[in-house]
Amino acid sequence: MFRQRQSGRNKKRTAVGQIAVALNLKKKVLVKRMKLISWNVNGLRACLGKGFGDFFEKEQADIFCLQETKMQEGQTEYPFEGYYQYWNSAVKKGYSGTAVFTKEKPLSVSYDIGREEHTGEGRVITVEMEQFYLVNVYTPNSQRGLTRLEYRMDWEDAFREYVSSLDQKKPVIICGDMNVAHEEIDLKNPKTNRKNAGFTQEERDKMTALLESGFIDSFRYFYPDVTGAYSWWSYLYHARENNAGWRIDYFLVSERLKEKMEDSLIYSQVFGSDHCPVALLLSK
Repeated sequence: MFRQRQSGRNKKRTAVGQIAVALNLKKKVLVKRMKLISWNVNGLRACLGKGFGDFFEKEQADIFCLQETKMQEGQTEYPFEGYYQYWNSAVKKGYSGTAVFTKEKPLSVSYDIGREEHTGEGRVITVEMEQFYLVNVYTPNSQRGLTRLEYRMDWEDAFREYVSSLDQKKPVIICGDMNVAHEEIDLKNPKTNRKNAGFTQEERDKMTALLESGFIDSFRYFYPDVTGAYSWWSYLYHARENNAGWRIDYFLVSERLKEKMEDSLIYSQVFGSDHCPVALLLSK
């Protein structure tokens, strides 16, 4: 945990993770807020044994999105009380998968992105709310040796086309594990990872193209210069202990929703997975 001053539009805002949460609690702002949380749990059944339920109950998010659930609907007895729940599980058991839990019933729910070649891995759930579409995504990893980079490039183009089509109807919020650190500031060791999955120039360029199509990286909007702010750490070499991480979990927001954004959080001190949760606060 650390504290760093900002300037300009950030008005010397401080904090990442729980520090940001604490500051927001102290503000006691009277404006009603909507809290959206995203977390790659790296296996929900495993995460349930590592404190997931405590965090879920404590945060009381309006919408809670999961990636890499690695399970089928009905394989957990956790109740998710007070939430409508939607699951998109991979055909392959114990692989990938996404889920969305929302207190308000969506106007509509859809799965995947409308391309047969990108169906079957449970990577996308879209819920339509009154003011926006929320797209929960678990982007394919390019894999060791970049064996899946070509597939990833095709996915990126198809996904950008999909969310752009939604954005023509109403604003879009994209959340999830997008498996890319966009800029050098978004990982601890950029120089040694330029040819590794998640930081190739090809993957970074696709993120740039997505942002340029009309989306804002909410965390960098509020904290453009904060370093050491990561959402994933390898289980090897004491990476989390040393904060040798990557920021690959995002909330991307349609530019039309910019004025409703209040904060973007990284819960760096929440464990249970190799990722930590991230959140977006919106004014209602």
